[in-house]
Amino acid sequence: MSETTPATETPAPPAAPKPLGLAARAIGIVTAPRDTYAAVAAAPRWLGMAILVVVVVGACQFWFQSTAVGKQASLDEAVRQTEAFGFKVSDPMYEEMRKAIFDPPAWRVALTAGTMIVGPLVIWVILAGLLFLVFGVFAGGRATFKQVYAAVVHSWVILTLGSLFLTPLNYARESLTSKTNLGVFLAFLPDGSFLAKLAGMVDLLLIWWLTSLAIGVAVTYKKKTAGVAMVLFGVYALIALGTAAFMAARS
Repeated sequence: MSETTPATETPAPPAAPKPLGLAARAIGIVTAPRDTYAAVAAAPRWLGMAILVVVVVGACQFWFQSTAVGKQASLDEAVRQTEAFGFKVSDPMYEEMRKAIFDPPAWRVALTAGTMIVGPLVIWVILAGLLFLVFGVFAGGRATFKQVYAAVVHSWVILTLGSLFLTPLNYARESLTSKTNLGVFLAFLPDGSFLAKLAGMVDLLLIWWLTSLAIGVAVTYKKKTAGVAMVLFGVYALIALGTAAFMAARS
């Protein structure tokens, strides 16, 4: 009697991640980023998240800029940033800056509102394009531009949380100086020195966002997160070092 050879069973392909609603994605980017980015890559919907981010961040900025405290803080920060790059703010320049903030013409208000809406969309396109070029074209990764763009948009949840936290804090402090950079913890460094400028460039909120973005890009391209993070943080380090060196030299 002949024996029959048992048929070899073909393993079933892994199930696609379950689609997530807008609220679940917003929460998941913070609580379970890897699983959430996998769901985003499987169904790269970005419009709802883009609207949520633009509305929340824009509302925070609009409210802050509509108060006397916010206007004065914006003026002080504009002066501080100008002087940080080694430029002296003269009295006429200060008055011009003050008028632009406290009594802006209608066209400037409309331009600011338009920038709040269009600006993020442009930034996301540029950033997604660079990521697609580096990890897709150059590194041979397989993902569509829409998938990368959706990951970039969803990573902005981290910065949106930052706006929700920092806006009332800045109002209470009456200042726009960052309280999430290393300079806050290294206040003993000489003011204007390279190390002080570099510490001011290392922002903990940006590090959190870059970490989330690295996870999103790694999941989208099915790469190791460590390798993607090395590229992103390497670029961030170069920008921080260059800017700190320039500001210290101008000081």
